[in-house]
Amino acid sequence: MAKQKVVLKVSMGDAKKRSRALRIAVGLPGVVSAALDNDRLIVIGDGVDTVELATVLRRKMGGAELVSVGSAEENKKEEKKSPAVEESDKNAWQPTPAISWTTYPAAPPPYNNYHYRYPYEITQADREDNCSIM
Repeated sequence: MAKQKVVLKVSMGDAKKRSRALRIAVGLPGVVSAALDNDRLIVIGDGVDTVELATVLRRKMGGAELVSVGSAEENKKEEKKSPAVEESDKNAWQPTPAISWTTYPAAPPPYNNYHYRYPYEITQADREDNCSIM
């Protein structure tokens, strides 16, 4: 299998939570390396189960969101090509983005006031045929 790069967004408040997230990620089978970038956890490995990784991080850290999954080799090739592309794009003409706005806010959705009958029969306790002894 090819190496894959998994990027997860994890809420990490302090250094203790950061080290805990790294320990959890490295403890899973198939993980080669793990790194932190602000609030993102970057995991590289062979055959890493991304669903299991996200589930374990959600359970133990309180929240994790899967941002992207891709091949680790593709990212290296794209990084090498991007500086040359950026230099040629700087000189290219770029149109200004169109600006649009509304003059009034959108209306809220209509409120449906339906009256439903009870799907069951309502019995009254003070009827004469009810027996309180049984």
